[in-house]
Amino acid sequence: MAEFDVLVVGDANPDLLLRGDVRPRFGQAEQLLTAADLVLGGSAAITAAGCARLGLRTGLLAAVGDDVFGGLVRAQLSALGVTLLAVDGRGAPTGLTVVLSEPDDRGMLTLPGTIAALRPSDVSDDLLASARHLHVASLYLQPGLASGLAEVFARARRAGLSTSLDTNWDPAERWESIASILEHTDVFLPNANELRAIAGLDDVDEAASKLVAGGPTVVMKNGAAGARAWWPGGTCDAPGRAVEVVDTTGAGDSFNAGFLAARLGGLAIAEAIGWAAVAGSLSTRAAGGTAAQATRADIVSP
Repeated sequence: MAEFDVLVVGDANPDLLLRGDVRPRFGQAEQLLTAADLVLGGSAAITAAGCARLGLRTGLLAAVGDDVFGGLVRAQLSALGVTLLAVDGRGAPTGLTVVLSEPDDRGMLTLPGTIAALRPSDVSDDLLASARHLHVASLYLQPGLASGLAEVFARARRAGLSTSLDTNWDPAERWESIASILEHTDVFLPNANELRAIAGLDDVDEAASKLVAGGPTVVMKNGAAGARAWWPGGTCDAPGRAVEVVDTTGAGDSFNAGFLAARLGGLAIAEAIGWAAVAGSLSTRAAGGTAAQATRADIVSP
């Protein structure tokens, strides 16, 4: 039996989450906040935490520095039941994201630091042999990993793993290497804007059909509207769950965890996107990406 149900690869860093009057005004204007929280961040780390919360045996491969922020990442992942497979940060400080959070949107300022330190060679064949599924997150914050990820996914598939990818937004808006990576991807998990940008089409159905023709199932996060999935010969939708929103940070990552937990538990795609949409919704009930993540009981209860 594999050691891990899911091996998540990508970013792990603290998020400094600021709420209140967060739209910056220069000219030495002082603004007052209503809340500030230093929490576990990084798309990969939040997805891994969500997977563990949903009962999956979860490993996280991430580069983390030997500094205060690195210590915080290690302690929080351990408390959340995630096995951290740490790569040395290659001399960089642990990354940090400042999240300027409003009820229905957010802005992010990121210091890449160790986030960019992962390399394809860090995802060894021995490591792949320890897992059933490989998920990669925050592709475009990790250019060294991105340049060789197609081959990593190809090796994973040869080893019998299924694969999934959440690129997040490309700050350069070039979306490099994506076509070759998607050839070896079982499930692609974009939001609506990412789907449009990658496919170069405004209509999400046309955009998804274009990508599905290359191989992957496409599962789109659509905010409060829930989720939609496309695969060869089929499509389906799922609503989210109405909640009082505190903070949307990491909702898409919790969505990923819900989908992966359902699929690795043997559920069909139509059921899995329901899990994903509810998991994403429930995660917004508290500040940060992990404080209100769903359990299995939360998802199956009305």
